[in-house]
Amino acid sequence: MEKLDDVLGYGLKIYQRRDWFCFSLDSVLLANFPKIRKNTKKILDLGTGNGVIPLILSRRSNANILGVDIQQDLIDLATKSVKYNKLEKQILLKCMNMKELLNEKNLYNSFDLILSNPPFFSNYDNSLKNDNVHKAIARHELFIKLEEIFFIASRLLKEGGKFALIHRADKFIDIITLFRKNDMEPKLVTFIYKNCNSESYMVYVEGIKHGKTGLKVTKPFILYLTDGSMTKDYEKLCNEVML
Repeated sequence: MEKLDDVLGYGLKIYQRRDWFCFSLDSVLLANFPKIRKNTKKILDLGTGNGVIPLILSRRSNANILGVDIQQDLIDLATKSVKYNKLEKQILLKCMNMKELLNEKNLYNSFDLILSNPPFFSNYDNSLKNDNVHKAIARHELFIKLEEIFFIASRLLKEGGKFALIHRADKFIDIITLFRKNDMEPKLVTFIYKNCNSESYMVYVEGIKHGKTGLKVTKPFILYLTDGSMTKDYEKLCNEVML
């Protein structure tokens, strides 16, 4: 059953279905972490799901935002959210395999910022399979692999454009390797922790197409204090519009 939920403190509403796939913390972090320049004109969200990343980005930028996803059901739901929030002039959503973007030559070297919250698990890991088709596609590399996402981003980014993604921390070395393999220089890394006593379980990385060398590792982003309360950084993320 569809529900109309709040998008944290953004003054936005989003249609979701609990039995399909609801937005999670990693999408919220990805939508907030990149600094967006004033001259950013075009943004692309690869694997947009129910559209939460474009919705949040609409509060952070006036850029035109394109979101693509292979699942028609989720695109239909995301389109309802875009219309509800009256963002049709800024956000365009398309149902397509993101590999098909490479057939549209007019999109090459055209985006200032590309984001992706890709599937976290390889499709051959049967122990992690999910029976729900919507969740399985979002979580497992059934239709797209991480290296293919990097290749797409590198072709569609402008010179000096930024590619940002969030993934499991144990994929960090693979991610850095793929950035450089695809002519994007990793520039900023943020490791994410559930609390100050835990190991990092997610990592945010951004790179610049043909950027100069020089990597900045930010302070850790910690979700909870030892008493279980939210950290100030996490509380700010959940309650304020980050401009």
